[in-house]
Amino acid sequence: MSGPLLAVVLLLPLGGALPSRAPPRLCRRCCDDLGQSEGPTVHSATPYQMPEIRTYINMTILKGDKGDRGDRGTPGKAGQDGPPGARGPIGFKGSKGQAGAPREACKIQYSAFSVGRRKALHSTDYYQPLVFDTVFVNLEEHFNMFEGKFYCAVPGVYFFNLNVHTWNLKETYLHLMHNEQKAAIVYAQPSDRSIMQSQGIMLLLGRDDKVWARLYKRERENAVYSDDADVYVTFSGFLVKPSAE
Repeated sequence: MSGPLLAVVLLLPLGGALPSRAPPRLCRRCCDDLGQSEGPTVHSATPYQMPEIRTYINMTILKGDKGDRGDRGTPGKAGQDGPPGARGPIGFKGSKGQAGAPREACKIQYSAFSVGRRKALHSTDYYQPLVFDTVFVNLEEHFNMFEGKFYCAVPGVYFFNLNVHTWNLKETYLHLMHNEQKAAIVYAQPSDRSIMQSQGIMLLLGRDDKVWARLYKRERENAVYSDDADVYVTFSGFLVKPSAE
């Protein structure tokens, strides 16, 4: 009997439930929050924080002496022009100036002539001066009627005009001369009818320069027409602007 009984005794601890141990109750203080849930309270240690250190520098103590002025930099580009400003007020009237020293009155200079020829002329030489027999204007006798030449007494710019009448079937060829140089010509070929020919020119003359007209004879006969009743040939000139003003 001892065998079977031993087996039963040994099986009891295996089939039955072992008595459970009640969980330990935590100790709570009266000042703890009542609203906290039941359970273990974990106390975490707060790490120690170092205080922030900020450096303050008093610049008034560390300020040094004023340095030398640097070199002037290169100028920049010019900007755009701004709008014009408003017109300023009119200034005060200045004081009256001193009177100048008395001088001679301004003298206006004149020089002019206009002459004509009433007789026809046939050239008999290679060069032949054209002379005149009628005076219309001859201020200060600047035109020499015997030579048929104008002599400049007032230097400056002059205008001259020469008018001639051609002869039927004859050549008309004249030079308008400045001193001994040809300045312009008056020319007409032989024709069965006569016509008026004209030439005008402006010349810059110095003192004692001369202006005159001459016939130029070539292989053909050279002639200008006129008669006692009318003046067909005229020569005129006048001062436009004197050199000294």
